[in-house]
Amino acid sequence: MVGPTALDVPPTMTVKIFSAGVAACVADAITFPLDTVKVRLQIQGECQTSRAIRYKGVLGTITTLAKTEGPVKLYSGLPAGLQRQISFASLRIGLYDTVQEFFSAGKETTPSLGSKISAGLTTGGVAVFIGQPTEVVKVRLQAQSHLHGLKPRYTGTYNAYRVIATTEGLMGLWKGTTVNLTRNVIINCTELVTYDLMKEGLVKNKLLADDLPCHCVSALIAGFCTTVLCSPVDVVKTRFINSPPGQYTSVPNCAMTMFTKEGPLAFFKGFVPSFLRFGSWNVIMFVCFEQLKRELTKSRRTVDCAT
Repeated sequence: MVGPTALDVPPTMTVKIFSAGVAACVADAITFPLDTVKVRLQIQGECQTSRAIRYKGVLGTITTLAKTEGPVKLYSGLPAGLQRQISFASLRIGLYDTVQEFFSAGKETTPSLGSKISAGLTTGGVAVFIGQPTEVVKVRLQAQSHLHGLKPRYTGTYNAYRVIATTEGLMGLWKGTTVNLTRNVIINCTELVTYDLMKEGLVKNKLLADDLPCHCVSALIAGFCTTVLCSPVDVVKTRFINSPPGQYTSVPNCAMTMFTKEGPLAFFKGFVPSFLRFGSWNVIMFVCFEQLKRELTKSRRTVDCAT
């Protein structure tokens, strides 16, 4: 992101987009079980039946899922998750610096907070519209269960795309775009701006060098701030996207139903796995992202020098 760098040649936009996509896929593959746990906890209480399994805590949910549906269930929806990172994270993270420079061009030598927030809003919004179908499929595959004689809604990733498009129309793949747009604008601004500011502050005040420890600390703090701000919207997003047609008339109706039936704490269901997910995902992603940018730029510089 922004800040002093050891590279003589700054990474190109292509390098940033590629690095962001690869780093996000690595982070997603490692932390995906936590995302599945978060989804299961978020939808818990939606359907109150005596046969419904009750999940308790992160470890309890992982154990229960592994015992009742098999360990592989923790990775249900992973292909859609990786597709989401390729189409979504690569743009929102990879384009952040470029868009930030656009907003601050000719105005200041160091991008202002306003430029950073504007860049986060822009890249987050664009990425949502492109990657929303992968989000819908991922959440539904993570949420579906085959227990108690329930027939799974989908047999796999591509079956889910086909079934949703044929039964709910093509726009069914963009279900929940509004609430997901709100969620991801919050995430993108909080995550990237907090990381940017923390890294810049640590380096500028000579508390840490622009290296691995600095990236880890900045990413962890960004993950916590992001979780606190986006949890309510994230829960509503999961509930609405996972709901069958007709269950909720709108996103506000979904939120109001949650509030009246389950109380205000329902908006923070799955907070612990959400933080564990955001925190670990951020650390892995930003560390990989920074290292990939450096290595790819070094390789490019070496090739340029050789030619």
